[in-house]
Amino acid sequence: MKLIVHVDGGARGNPGPAAAAAVISNADGETLAEHSELLGRATNNVAEYRAVLLGLARARDLGADEVEVIGDSELVAKQIQGLYKVKHEAMRPLYLDAMKALREFRSWSIRTVPRAQNARADALVNEALDAGG
Repeated sequence: MKLIVHVDGGARGNPGPAAAAAVISNADGETLAEHSELLGRATNNVAEYRAVLLGLARARDLGADEVEVIGDSELVAKQIQGLYKVKHEAMRPLYLDAMKALREFRSWSIRTVPRAQNARADALVNEALDAGG
């Protein structure tokens, strides 16, 4: 079963209070699950990776064997695609965790979209930050 996983992470202050969110839907666009979590103090990039990890874990819980990850972080997408190096040491464990999680799926892809096309995941991040602050 293929699931679409919209992810977003954000920090207010960078670093600052941070949250991650994932919206999981089927191929027909039906939303199956929405999740968000507060991360404490983190950078935007850490929050973006944590969103990918959150979305992959929830997709696996729902029985996915294929995932299409969609987010608005070009850095994270390009690192996972192998097009950018992971230069920041603090990011390396998150990158390795993401790659390990992706290997649990039969197939996967990751791509970026403009923030407006990732609106629900973005809204969940902001709702979590508003509630947590």
